[in-house]
Amino acid sequence: MTSEDAPRSSLPRWLAIVLACLAIGGLAFAVGRFSTFGSVPATPGTASADAGFARDMQVHHAQAIAMAMEIYRKTEDDELRVLSYDIATGQAGQRGEMYDWLVQWGLPQSGGPMMAWMSGAPGGHEHGGGGSALSDDEARAAMGMATDAELDALAAATGSEADCLFLELMIRHHEGAIPMAQAAIDLGSVERVRQVAEAMRAGQTAEIDAMTAMQARLGCTASLQ
Repeated sequence: MTSEDAPRSSLPRWLAIVLACLAIGGLAFAVGRFSTFGSVPATPGTASADAGFARDMQVHHAQAIAMAMEIYRKTEDDELRVLSYDIATGQAGQRGEMYDWLVQWGLPQSGGPMMAWMSGAPGGHEHGGGGSALSDDEARAAMGMATDAELDALAAATGSEADCLFLELMIRHHEGAIPMAQAAIDLGSVERVRQVAEAMRAGQTAEIDAMTAMQARLGCTASLQ
């Protein structure tokens, strides 16, 4: 995509600040990633929080990327187009790194119930009460992910309806990611995993603020049950 595909001129000050913070976070993310080259990596087990976070967050990111590219292609709002571009490209980079972690650790890209790795984290990260694992549908709902029907609605929507639906879905999506990132910070044994989780928590919190401001500007009203 060229600079013309992602216009950044005439942005309001609040959005410029958010994007600057995300850019700084992205630079730190890249520096941290390349600084691991030549070092001896930790090798967590397949049931570890590090592996569970890498697997579940890849699934989570994949949906965010798809939703962001859907609205990027059809929104006429420049601010939303910029933010959706940043969400898609930023999460694609993170998803690629998490895939590589599992390759380097010699672990499968899938395995075990979703969110089971979060059990035991401080701050209430207990899922599947009574020791029972959540079903995939229950886990996806707990992670703030959109349903197939919601994705279909987003694909069919146009204009301000599409913009507002995207913002509502993505705010909920980000709100589901933040506890996952916190659990990885609390339970992870690999320093790079904790660094990435910290960057996600900060970046997605900033994006929630940006999207909430966009909702107010666009006059969006809640449409989801």
